[in-house]
Amino acid sequence: MTPTVLAVGGHIGDMELTAGPTLAKVALEGGRAIIIDCTYGERGHPTISPSAYRQQKIDEARFFADTIGAELHLLDYSDGFLPDTEDVAEQIAAIIRDTQPDTLITHWLHSMHRDHERAAQAALRGAFLASIPIEEVSAERHSVRSILHAENWEDMDGFDADTFYEIPDEAYERWRTGIGAHAFARGETYGFRYIDYYSALMEVKGCLAGCRRAAAFQASSHEKFALAGP
Repeated sequence: MTPTVLAVGGHIGDMELTAGPTLAKVALEGGRAIIIDCTYGERGHPTISPSAYRQQKIDEARFFADTIGAELHLLDYSDGFLPDTEDVAEQIAAIIRDTQPDTLITHWLHSMHRDHERAAQAALRGAFLASIPIEEVSAERHSVRSILHAENWEDMDGFDADTFYEIPDEAYERWRTGIGAHAFARGETYGFRYIDYYSALMEVKGCLAGCRRAAAFQASSHEKFALAGP
């Protein structure tokens, strides 16, 4: 049975960058890859107005999803202002119930970005809400079997990779094409060479995993998160 993998990011571009190669691999192998971007990430350009960059980010997200063969869900929240409320978790829970993913990928819980932390917390809370019976919700409940935190250079406080997925050449190339449409990833916003960094990181992790390229994750432990039983 081919897997369904759902990735939840704080901004457009976060999961595309970090979980994107794995999502491309899933799609190539006949699985279902899904991205939820919680905010538009529209305040991340030093010279383009947030309103103009917002539309550019949406276009970039759609191009990436089309390129790797993923489904895209955009939540209507503003960059830097993702709320710490049940509303976000309930939106994610509704998508989990509808798509029934086998694996959930999100940020590590400790980050320099509040939107990253809140997206991760909402993803975990959403997975819990999706797994329990709620009479007011007609959709079938669903328990995600595995939850992974993506490796992100901005989310490294206490992160310790323990799960590796080999990234084949075709998945890597689709990811390169898709992420290359993102201005920030090309280094056009604040100069960080994201594509070079994550390409090199996959090579390094591939050395550890015994393959050419690998994406690294940390599995959620039961001490951090517990799903309700079926």
